[in-house]
Amino acid sequence: MKTHVKALVVGGGAVGTSIAYHLAKAGWNDVMLLERDELTSGSTWHAAGLLPLFNMGYATTHIHDYSVRFYKTLEEETGLDAGFFVVGNLRMAQTQARMDEYQLYSSTAETVGIPHEFLSPKEIGERWPLVNTEGLIGALFHPTDGYINPADVTMAMAKGARQRGVTIERKKQVDSYVWAGDHWIVSGVVMGEKGGNLVPTEERFEIHAEHVVTATGNHAQRTAKLLGIKSPAIPVEHQFIVTEPDPALVEWRKTNPQHPVLRDADAKWYVREERGGWILGPYEAGAPARFEHGVPDSFRADLFPLDLERIEEEYMSMIHRLPSSETVGLKDDFNGPICYTPDGNPLVGPAPGLRNMWLAEGFSFGITAAGGTGYYLAQMMVEGEAEIDMASLDPKRYGQDWMTTEFAARKNEECYEHVFILHHPDEEREACRPLRTGPAYDRQKALGAQFGVVNGFERPNYYGPLDAPSNFDHDARSFRRGDWWQYAQAEAKAIRETCGIVDATAFAKHRISGPGATAFLDWFTTNKLPKVGRINLTYALTSTGTTRTEYTIVREAEDSYYLVSAGGLHAYDEDYLYKAIEDKEAEFGRINREDVTTRYGCFALAGPNARDILKELIVDADPATALSNKRFPWLSMRNIELKMCPVMAIRVAYTGELGWELHHPIEMQTYLWDLLMKAGEKYGLKPAGARAQNWLRQEKSYRAFGTELGRDATPLEAGLDRFVDLEKDFHGKDAMVATGIRSMCVTVLIDGPSDADPWGREALLLDGKKIGRLTSGGYSEVFGKSIGMGYVAPELAKVGQKLKVRMQGQLWDCEIVEDSPHDPTNARIRIDG
Repeated sequence: MKTHVKALVVGGGAVGTSIAYHLAKAGWNDVMLLERDELTSGSTWHAAGLLPLFNMGYATTHIHDYSVRFYKTLEEETGLDAGFFVVGNLRMAQTQARMDEYQLYSSTAETVGIPHEFLSPKEIGERWPLVNTEGLIGALFHPTDGYINPADVTMAMAKGARQRGVTIERKKQVDSYVWAGDHWIVSGVVMGEKGGNLVPTEERFEIHAEHVVTATGNHAQRTAKLLGIKSPAIPVEHQFIVTEPDPALVEWRKTNPQHPVLRDADAKWYVREERGGWILGPYEAGAPARFEHGVPDSFRADLFPLDLERIEEEYMSMIHRLPSSETVGLKDDFNGPICYTPDGNPLVGPAPGLRNMWLAEGFSFGITAAGGTGYYLAQMMVEGEAEIDMASLDPKRYGQDWMTTEFAARKNEECYEHVFILHHPDEEREACRPLRTGPAYDRQKALGAQFGVVNGFERPNYYGPLDAPSNFDHDARSFRRGDWWQYAQAEAKAIRETCGIVDATAFAKHRISGPGATAFLDWFTTNKLPKVGRINLTYALTSTGTTRTEYTIVREAEDSYYLVSAGGLHAYDEDYLYKAIEDKEAEFGRINREDVTTRYGCFALAGPNARDILKELIVDADPATALSNKRFPWLSMRNIELKMCPVMAIRVAYTGELGWELHHPIEMQTYLWDLLMKAGEKYGLKPAGARAQNWLRQEKSYRAFGTELGRDATPLEAGLDRFVDLEKDFHGKDAMVATGIRSMCVTVLIDGPSDADPWGREALLLDGKKIGRLTSGGYSEVFGKSIGMGYVAPELAKVGQKLKVRMQGQLWDCEIVEDSPHDPTNARIRIDG
């Protein structure tokens, strides 16, 4: 057995074997895979093997698409039949809201290039007469996917990996990971069998590996404890049943191909054929989380007892949709653990706080995602980054400081139940809330705030009616302009005409100081560093020159800086920043770092009357001039006092209006909120939420991290040249320059439908061909129409270019406009007073 390898993959399910295969294919010729039992003995063996391509997420859709295409090549390469039945996938809809959801799925699919079509109930009945179309209004059909035998595809990938030089060792259970400074020492025990149980022997092993990948499935909690990190990956029970042969289906199959995988999302189930019968897989309410604290050693390829009462409603619904199944008996049943995360997406990428440790955990649709995960994770490990932005799957999207076992278990149960519940783009799920709240939470709630969650923090999305029932926000959601829309529009109007206050407490905030701080930040970021008392916007790049993080940097003193970044990516940013500091401290000198996110709250005050409101409160020898351009210019910082509250005031506004960010001690937040609201009464101050702010920033063409900004585009492609100082050396500069301009970020105004706006997932077309995609979308209060931002080919990125955007299945006219179509000279931001 080898003792030294380039990369060690721990876990021999579909995901682990794919990663080992793709690492070898990418050129690493010294890869080993360890499995504690037998290959496929985890969730892989009892998976239903479905390959659903459609997904709301851009990265996840790419991953699923690669898997489907890759699996079709395995037999030719390995000689093993992967058991892929390309029967297609039929998503049926009983409501218009469900069809609206499918139209949004369709938009994402179009940007990736996945073929699909919409069918009427009549067309469904003509193609598959065993399907009862009563109550359906249509369906979305994808012809190129289907289902696969999980064990067969795993064994085919394992053989392909061996053919490329991968060593696969079974019956090896890891029980220790130790970082030795430049590599990992992974040790464990050789497992044996006794009375049908898997038991440790006295024989141990030790492997030295430069890189380690964990793909341990249901054992993710045990893995996290061994690594000293937290993980939200916890299994949930998933049961499915297999019927005896259905005579009507058997007769149909004598002259017809298999049915597609059937999904009646409104009934919360999938069905596919299985040897003349049917497999029913429901996603019912009440499925419990399991193994919150680890999988018992005695649990191997085992199952839980079936709970038929829990799935009775879904079973009866199947009989309604497939009437011939009513008299067919049950042949087999499965109830096994499937690992989940709170948002249903896996954890793929670098482990928090650790070097050369990669996670591939929490796969609720592991067979579908296995191939693509191996491909893109191998790119990240071998080349430094994947060709798509993988931030939405990063393990650090759940913070390490506040995420708990109870939170993960309850949220994963909720996620399971929501597999077939409508996935609105503005979806906010209720379990485990409120959890993290700022002091002003109750004040905002009393004003009608409807909250969303950012990094666990409650943040107002918009302010609805004061007497709103508890289910108001749930019922207000829509794939079009929901009932919330009118409130966001009023908030956007107030910020443009009077003033608004936005709670931005969820921002991630770090203080970097010490003798090496200036040299480090100058190397770490793209822009010139600000002078003392000034701020700038800047970017940290990946090693491949794409955008890794966006920062607002406030220079408090010669060697002290206050960094503000996206709240939803707090741990993600912190991990990258702190690892970079560790790497460069010996070169630049001592660098102090401090996470002050929960120490300070932040209110953004923006609008033409913002200065007048602050004048009412500021304690200064000359209040009349304290906030003037001369004493407090745009893009500057001052420590001020608003009555009894000390405030770090930053003159900047994400909405593009005169405004300040007011960073304040968190314990004084309610005091400051009350001050501002009272002082603002006569100036038309209105509390506003994140949705209005998102619309307004698009009117200024302000790029947002996670949409326009990410690891698949450089700052130059994002059109942010003014924030990149090519006169200095900085991390990722050479790679950024070498990449060139592959596409360009643009802003478009859209003559769209009267009842809908884009969500930022839509395809852009020219002469019927896809030439780009939107990354953000919304409504422009200033222009009275839909607005969006996205990427197109460089030669098309010119003002006045006419394009089409597909929304709700139709093409609508849109036009590329100049950057910052509202107030392009920034006169409103710089106004004096």
